[in-house]
Parts: sequence; structure tokens; C-alpha cells
Amino acid sequence: RRVHGDCKMAKQQQRAATKGGKKGSKRKVIDPFLRKEWYALKAPSTFDVRTFGHTIVTKSQGTKLATDGLKGRVYEVNMADLTRSEENNFRKVKLSCEEVKNSACLTDFHGLDTTRDKICSLIRKRFTLIEASVDVKTADGYTLRVFPIAFTARRVGQHSETCYAQSAQIRTIRKKMTETLNNEVSKLTLRNVVKKFTEEKLQGTKTVGGFGQAVAKAASTVFPLQNVLIRKVKVLKKPKLDIVKLMELHNDSVGESRNVVSENEAAKNLVA
Repeated sequence: RRVHGDCKMAKQQQRAATKGGKKGSKRKVIDPFLRKEWYALKAPSTFDVRTFGHTIVTKSQGTKLATDGLKGRVYEVNMADLTRSEENNFRKVKLSCEEVKNSACLTDFHGLDTTRDKICSLIRKRFTLIEASVDVKTADGYTLRVFPIAFTARRVGQHSETCYAQSAQIRTIRKKMTETLNNEVSKLTLRNVVKKFTEEKLQGTKTVGGFGQAVAKAASTVFPLQNVLIRKVKVLKKPKLDIVKLMELHNDSVGESRNVVSENEAAKNLVA
């Protein structure tokens, strides 16, 4: 009787499986991208290229807004793509989304880095590598951690193959780096500091423009240097978000808002 009962149950299960199985097993497959929407990424006006890409986010549903999922996102872009200059192809810029307007993400500077292959190409035997880290505050309240890097160079008429700096000279050079960066950055706003980063270029082993040139000039009295540049920058602290200042960085958005205001005022005047 037990065997007969088991067979009967097995047949019933097979019939249920052929009919469609459990309830809810035949759910409609919905493409997840139908619930998504695209937003353009806008770079600050300090860069030549304003729209540098697009990002995707889930559409607003109930209390969950799409803008909340976009704010705070950090995007890494090659500086050559933003400045249209191949001389900056060894730098990577980080931009964070601060505000969302219409279908555009308004970004601001979040950090800077150097590609690994560039650093590896600068490191050589018989030379001293000197690094430092400096915490500086800009004129508009941003706290940055700047990482300069430098390499010793041969003196004029030097015959020795090695070109090592003594530990006391290294400490003096680091002190010069700290003083120079503090003096230079504290006078400038973040917008002008980023401009300085974009102007810094290497012509052979010589640094032209930017903070690297100022550091090399100040430290050359201690020991001749080459390939002096800002390796990395981190934004440690930001002041409270000011929408007006952010709009000044994004001239296109400011222009659009001004046009809308002027049209409204003109319409009011016609009605009056």
C-alpha cells in the first residue's frame, strides 16, 4: 500500500510540473535597462572638454530619487581627454558629482594621480628619488594633500656615474617642497590650483609650468633636480556646497539659467 501511495504522489507531482509547476514560476522577464536613464557628465570650465561621458542610474521611484544615486559618484578621466593635449596623457583626474541639473551631472575636482607606467619610466639606477606629502589649504577653504616627487640630476662637469643625495640634503629638499607648496597654494582658489596642475609639463627631464617648476627652482640651491612634478593630489576636506560657485564653474548651465530668467522678465514686461 505504501508503494502504491508513493507512486500515486509521484504521478501527481509530474502532472503538476507539466501544467506549469508552482505559482509565480512563469514571471515576465523585464529588461533591467528599461528602468534606467542616462545623464551627461559635465566637467568644470577649467577644462577644454565640457562633456566627458555619460552615466546610468535607476529612475526615480517613490521616495528613492535618481539624483540621490548620482550625487557623490567619482569619475576618473585621463587629463589628455579633458585638455585635448597629448602632453598630459600621463595624468588621471578624479571628478565628483556635486549637483544634478536637468539631465546633466555637474562635477568638481576630487583628485589627481599619475599613471604607473610614467612613474616607472622616471625611476632609474644611480639617482635618488625624493618624495614628500604636504597638507595645504586653498584660499576658498579646500584642504588638499599634495604628493610631489623629484629625482636628483648630475651637476655640470660631473664625471661620477652615481648621483646620490645625502640624507641631510634630502630633508632640506623636502622642507623646501613643503614651504613652496604652502606659499603657492594658499594664495590660490581651487579653480586656479587645478589650472596650475594642467599647465605642468615635462620637456625631456625639465619641468615647465605649474608647481613642479617652482619646487625645482627652490630646491635647486640644495641639489640639482630633474623630473620634478606633482605625483598625486587628494581632496581631504571640502567647504559646504555653494550652488552659486558651482554654477560659476559650469558656465553653460549659468548661461541657460540666465536665458530663462531674461525670457521670463521679457514676457512679464509684454504683459504689463
